[in-house]
Amino acid sequence: MTAIRIVSGEYRGKTVSNHSFTLVSGFQTGAKGGYVTVQNDGTFPNCPSTIRIKVNNISDYEMVSGESVTAQHQKPVVVAKSAETEEQAMDRIRERFEILTDMTKAAIGGDIRAMIVSGPPGVGKSFGVEQEIEKATLFDKIAGKRLRAEVVKGSATPIGLYQTLYKYSDANCVLVFDDCDSILVDDVALNLLKGALDSGKKRKISWLSESSTLRREGIPDSFDFKGSVIFITNLKFETMKSQKLRDHLDALQSRCHYLDLTLDTMRDKILRIKQIAKDGVLFQDYDFEPETQDSIIEFMNTNQARLREMSLRMALKIADLRKLSPDNWRRLAETTCMKAV
Repeated sequence: MTAIRIVSGEYRGKTVSNHSFTLVSGFQTGAKGGYVTVQNDGTFPNCPSTIRIKVNNISDYEMVSGESVTAQHQKPVVVAKSAETEEQAMDRIRERFEILTDMTKAAIGGDIRAMIVSGPPGVGKSFGVEQEIEKATLFDKIAGKRLRAEVVKGSATPIGLYQTLYKYSDANCVLVFDDCDSILVDDVALNLLKGALDSGKKRKISWLSESSTLRREGIPDSFDFKGSVIFITNLKFETMKSQKLRDHLDALQSRCHYLDLTLDTMRDKILRIKQIAKDGVLFQDYDFEPETQDSIIEFMNTNQARLREMSLRMALKIADLRKLSPDNWRRLAETTCMKAV
């Protein structure tokens, strides 16, 4: 892996100086200036595994030739700044989802083989991924061709997983598993998934049991998997209590990129809702005035302890009630969206 030493940079309001990281992608310019994308080596806990360090230009970093990051002994100089404002927090959250979009594009392009995305329900993990998949398959749909990507939702049996992996085993194919956590608790399915995520040059998947289903459909008992996999889950791998499951999850993490969106606090979830609303996406189908949008979010913030969940879905449920009854929506929301006292 290529190592990079940050001479002068910044990440989430903290100055980073004289510290080495594993490089993911080189210098790029975005709406807020230049940055390099690197792997988080633990310097920034509770942050994504892949992060963007802000740098002004290429003179603010240097490539470390022939030297692994683990061989570096420089200690980072991290200078804490003022407490994070809401705007800074929303920028931080937005950055996580921008990284998710970039990594999804890389999976579609075949530049990365596999990625696991972890985060709480209802924060939009699937939305951005599905948008990119939709773009990638648009011309296939227009041309009437077999789609090279599929989003699989819900439960998946081992033999169903094997069939799906075979169907999308070509190098240009992408499989997205969304809320298919049953795969993680089934040893056979989990081993198939490990095979698809293997870090070796060849990923061979095998089904060694007799199966009339596979025989009937002409599916071989082994094949090389060359596609990409994105696994989206609500589970937080680091907090799993089962040691057996932890061992399996650690094996999965070692095989692929792991992006933890780390929206673990109620404040972060509320700010994620604010961020999507501010970007003009959350309530775009409702034709609400800004004051109306603010009133819905303020209602959620005030009643956060009683709401059944703090999520984008809940914001849309309350928006439906606001549209249905502009004068009585709060009472309706208290009745249908809150836990009983």
